[in-house]
Amino acid sequence: MLRKSWNEYFMEITEMVATRSTCDRAFVGCVLVNKDNRIVSTGYNGSVSGNPQCDEIGHTMRDGHCIATIHAEMNALLYCAKEGISVKGCSAYVTHFPCLNCTKALIQAGIEAIYYKEGYRIDDYALELLERNKVIVKKLNY
Repeated sequence: MLRKSWNEYFMEITEMVATRSTCDRAFVGCVLVNKDNRIVSTGYNGSVSGNPQCDEIGHTMRDGHCIATIHAEMNALLYCAKEGISVKGCSAYVTHFPCLNCTKALIQAGIEAIYYKEGYRIDDYALELLERNKVIVKKLNY
């Protein structure tokens, strides 16, 4: 049997993480991986811990967005912030291209590469920021 590449391996895990999403507007998963190919955090779309989830009570919509949902990338980063885990130099594997706010947060946290599967609502300014900050961005086709 042919061994999976690291990118295939982590993207498959990211897709599994996305199945935990509680906001059905988009099932998104994120896996943060360090330079030693070790997973440091995962995240998926969902409401604030301890609060009702979209799949229980419906969406809280404003300007076409569900404002109750914390994005997968933010959940992965916030877990690290809460636990004191550095993500400097890590890579982010995400099922969908990060929104502008998640892109800014990933850059600010020190993420050096973003690998994604679906090019959903790719923001031009997000691309500009990623290029300006020399973050590797690659669409994976698995």
